[in-house]
Amino acid sequence: MRRTPRVLPGRPPGRARRRITVVGEEILHRRCREVTRFGTPELSRLVDDMFATNQVAEGAGLAANQVDVDLQLFVWDITDDWGVRHVGHIANPVLEEVPAGRRQLVEEPEGCLSVPGPYRVVARPDHAVVRGRDTNGEPLVIEGRGYFARCLQHETDHLHGRLYLDRLAQRERKAALREMAEAKDEKFARRAAVAAQLGK
Repeated sequence: MRRTPRVLPGRPPGRARRRITVVGEEILHRRCREVTRFGTPELSRLVDDMFATNQVAEGAGLAANQVDVDLQLFVWDITDDWGVRHVGHIANPVLEEVPAGRRQLVEEPEGCLSVPGPYRVVARPDHAVVRGRDTNGEPLVIEGRGYFARCLQHETDHLHGRLYLDRLAQRERKAALREMAEAKDEKFARRAAVAAQLGK
């Protein structure tokens, strides 16, 4: 998921930027495998690399299949509508059904790091609860409202092989893909410039 660019700190130690997959690549269009091995250096390194990649791309969240890894895992680093920063990760997320009385649908522009360029209005509930596990296998329950809720839903969609484009009417989806084709080189250049600035 994309957000407005922000001032970024220097490169955190031990993190490496990875290539972000783009709409059309097969891994983005199928359900990811569950994480079954927890507490491993490989899983911790993947989370670190995902944070680094998300930072360079100026994202709000990033799913594992967006760095070409077939696992149910995503990270987020996002400031919500009330100015509160949320940073974390979750494996094997399950999005709970929020009762209708506790939520409302909100239509807001949404973008995606794997669809570089266009934003489109997508309706999503303004409240989300996701259950899963951390890298050590400990249970997690993450609750979000507003923009953070949108991020949790967007990233969970990724792990089911679904992009925000799939929520659009066919004509609007085609228009977004045309816009992406025109904008992606500029977006890739921006990411390269940020990576150079951070020394990644």
